[in-house]
Amino acid sequence: MDYHQDMVLHVIAEAERCFLCKKPMCVTGCPISTPIPEMIRAMREGRLREAGEMLFANNPLSAVCSLVCDHQKQCEGHCVQGRKGQPIHISSIENYISETCLDQISIPIPPSNGIMVAVIGAGPAGITVALEMAKRGYKVTIFDSKDRIGGVMQYGIPDFRLPKTLLERYRRKLLEAGILIRPNTTIGGALTISSMLRDGYKAIFIGTGVWRPKTLGIKGESLGNCHFAIDFLANPDAYSLGNDVAIIGMGNTALDVARTLLRKGTRNVTLYARRQETNANEEEIEYARLDGASFEFGKHPVEITHDGPVFDDNIFDEEGHIIGTKGEPKLYRADSTIIAVSQGPKSKLVDTTEGLKAAPSGLLLTDEHGETTYPGIFAAGDVVLGARTVVDAVSYSKKVASSMDEYIRGLSS
Repeated sequence: MDYHQDMVLHVIAEAERCFLCKKPMCVTGCPISTPIPEMIRAMREGRLREAGEMLFANNPLSAVCSLVCDHQKQCEGHCVQGRKGQPIHISSIENYISETCLDQISIPIPPSNGIMVAVIGAGPAGITVALEMAKRGYKVTIFDSKDRIGGVMQYGIPDFRLPKTLLERYRRKLLEAGILIRPNTTIGGALTISSMLRDGYKAIFIGTGVWRPKTLGIKGESLGNCHFAIDFLANPDAYSLGNDVAIIGMGNTALDVARTLLRKGTRNVTLYARRQETNANEEEIEYARLDGASFEFGKHPVEITHDGPVFDDNIFDEEGHIIGTKGEPKLYRADSTIIAVSQGPKSKLVDTTEGLKAAPSGLLLTDEHGETTYPGIFAAGDVVLGARTVVDAVSYSKKVASSMDEYIRGLSS
């Protein structure tokens, strides 16, 4: 029996275990309220295509979210079966349905209303808004600074967690919906938001994500053997890091870096955290440990040197809060050091658009409808919320797309 057959049998068995709860806690735990019992019921009754269409209508990136969501904290973590035993493996069921049906699903596109809408950024937020606006009859063009769509899904999540062939299928889906894509096009350079408004776009959506690495503010961050996680993940093959690599940070991005390095032959990879625990996905931590990564907790970075990072040991109170450091700073030898302590947004759009304002953090300021300080320009995703999950970006972006539609309709009333 091959792997695919094993997976199908697993999915069927898990679907049969589901109680199809009338008040499903799994749906409550999902940030986008995926209709899980209805999805499983349709599959059990042989209506797979209907289940796939149901998933896509609720979350166009269901095939992605089924792979990269923190299911232990969301749907599966709320499953009633998990109270006394193993929760239903909802992610496997959702992935099987959404991935199998993706190419068969036809997106209902009405006749064009002739109104142009621009989407800046082809990440989770941009893809969601583009599809939602196309389904409302708008002529949508996506602008992205990189050569392939996906944003953080393409350039920030390793292929072993999210196959990039899936994103190519989404690109074809966007084109099928009549959406135009302009790759390698940065807005704020040769083209500006003023250029777009001049050319007749009635509303603009910004979903540019967070690509500026956050620094530690310590000596050594500009050394040749020091790198930032988000830059590394964009193109790991461009880096020669040696056999011993230190990663400062222990979030999900740091874990992706560690597992990528180990798969590419790095012998020793150690992650360092300030605190005594991490908020990263527990399953991903176990995968990284299984792959061979080592973990050090309670380390305060002091300096980065050519021989590796230097740390103090943190002191904690009874509640786990850092209250100081102890001992002498110690060098932890490494050929290279990678800093993985989150990202913030770049400022090019704000710098080149008068009236578009950001918070001190660089995140765009929006109202409760997702409209920025510039009328007709909307934003969602990480550029508004900070580094979050794919499903968070999709959920919020669907609401913002509705706000954009209402705004444009208001222009002609």
